Amino acid sequence: MTKEQILWEISKKLVPYPQALSRMESMARSIRAEEAAERVWLLEHPPLYTSGTSAKAEDLFNPAHYPTYHAGRGGQWTYHGPGQRTAYVMLDLQRPHGPIPARDLRAYVHALESWVIGALAHFGIHGEVREGRVGVWVTDPKTGNEEKIAAIGVRVSRWVSWHGVAINLDPNMADFEGIVPCGIREYGVTSFRKLGLSTTMQELDHALAQSWASTFGSMPSPLQEVAVIQDPD
Repeated sequence: MTKEQILWEISKKLVPYPQALSRMESMARSIRAEEAAERVWLLEHPPLYTSGTSAKAEDLFNPAHYPTYHAGRGGQWTYHGPGQRTAYVMLDLQRPHGPIPARDLRAYVHALESWVIGALAHFGIHGEVREGRVGVWVTDPKTGNEEKIAAIGVRVSRWVSWHGVAINLDPNMADFEGIVPCGIREYGVTSFRKLGLSTTMQELDHALAQSWASTFGSMPSPLQEVAVIQDPD
């Protein structure tokens, strides 16, 4: 692991999705122009659903009438809301990151999966990936059922990544019933809370930072707070 440092940011208030999308897109352009640093942005969204490039209209039910947005990332429908740690990763993939070679999108996605799995291991959660199923999965010890604990969605613009991962710490699990998560009907969704863990968001962030260093070969900077301007009422 190198001593290179990567910027880690956090927004402590709920970030509306359009503002997050606009900021990521702007940052991706600036990173490509070498005018901004690569970064990981930790945040939570208000309740909403986003559609990826493969999303099907029939997979959205939305009984609570939450806002819906087209994300532009790969994948299908995803829920975001309070109690879910979203981490947006903006990296210049034209260069290697630790063991991840340059311009290798498959290796990058695999690294995101490994990053999340490493963080989950800090809490005794055994995360896994499954062929043909996007995200990180765990087996519920009570039921034996496989359920998704983290979603992964990636967009790459001129070899700069944006979007990232969403890990279910303690979201409102009923809100996932408003969609077919990632288009997969056969399996459910879980969270730290559903698995019986009372983990805090700060503890999860710490585990993500530790797992990042071993996965991507750089050291997270001290967290820098990002205030995102809210829409007027």
